[in-house]
Amino acid sequence: QVQLVESGGGLVQPGGSLRLSCAASGTIFSTYAMGWYRQAPGKQREWVAYIISSGSTNYADSVRGRFTISRDNAKTTLYLQMNSLKLEDTAVYYCNRFPATQNWGQGTQGTVSS
Repeated sequence: QVQLVESGGGLVQPGGSLRLSCAASGTIFSTYAMGWYRQAPGKQREWVAYIISSGSTNYADSVRGRFTISRDNAKTTLYLQMNSLKLEDTAVYYCNRFPATQNWGQGTQGTVSS
């Protein structure tokens, strides 16, 4: 079973940046499409970005142009560079395959606050 461990969250001011990481183990990481998802307080979890095995990416409209998803297959690690952060980006961020499976990690909290 795939194990996913997210890290890199924290507290930043509006306009700031965070870089999230997701370490994956127990899988042929390079063959899977992987995604980042988030869940804000009181809201359902939503998809943020995904990257397929070839490196092609896609983003939710709310983050396009501000977030960048990338992967290092040798390190079996997924990244999310988040720039120009807004208050509404506050959420717990998760990684998972894309489309998502039921195998969720613990997530990492990203808080944008002045």
